[in-house]
Amino acid sequence: MSETVIQTNNLTKEFTKLRGISSPRNFFDKVSFTAVRGINLTVSRGEIFGLLGPNGAGKTTLTKMLCTLILPSDGNATICGYDLARQQAQVKASIALISSEERSFYWRLSGRRNLEFFAALYGLSRRRTRQRIPEVLEIVGMSDAAERRFQEYSTGMKQRMALARGLLAEPDVFFMDEPTKGLDPVAVRNLHDFIRSQLTSRGKTVILATHDLVEAEEVCDRVGIMQGGRMKAEGKVSELAGDASLSDFFHNLIADPEKKS
Repeated sequence: MSETVIQTNNLTKEFTKLRGISSPRNFFDKVSFTAVRGINLTVSRGEIFGLLGPNGAGKTTLTKMLCTLILPSDGNATICGYDLARQQAQVKASIALISSEERSFYWRLSGRRNLEFFAALYGLSRRRTRQRIPEVLEIVGMSDAAERRFQEYSTGMKQRMALARGLLAEPDVFFMDEPTKGLDPVAVRNLHDFIRSQLTSRGKTVILATHDLVEAEEVCDRVGIMQGGRMKAEGKVSELAGDASLSDFFHNLIADPEKKS
């Protein structure tokens, strides 16, 4: 029986904001809207789970909740057995977030110096840092470029450094937000190979949020399609789409708000 790594139960996020200038007479009235509605999700160890949906579907909000960046309004979840709300420190130690909109690296520092900085933030000892940095640089193929300034890296190299940073503390779960955005076809293929050979083959779990349906169909073991904050469909691509492509299934599902798989 496969080990459950991510479990959510009725996970919900509601935001409240002022009406503002859209309604000057009622400027200070509060308006609530639900970004994520009652998500029940189970993801197993070593699985690549694709999170799909149009803009505004709730993918980013769901990811932020699972990464403890925002707290749920209702429901609960566990990551690697740790409660999302009550054991945030343990959850954070179990995950890595890798985004295409990477802004946390210091561009004037070398790749190696950046990794040393993040290793200190993660609480790695100096001895462990000296051992771990060469290991992760070798894994992502950046050993020869480690002394170059981050600002000199190509988009693909920056993405590999983000992966190296994520690997430093050896987390069990990787959240990837459009990791192939801006990469050329060769870099995309290398990243997909890396996910399989270096992550899931070692029991790591990957949550891949992407707009690239071809990528999801090729790489993911299962996918979940969100719309309007709800999970409209979930399962293996072959089971969801049948003889159709994932792209055809996705567009038919999104085009019919009442349809649910």
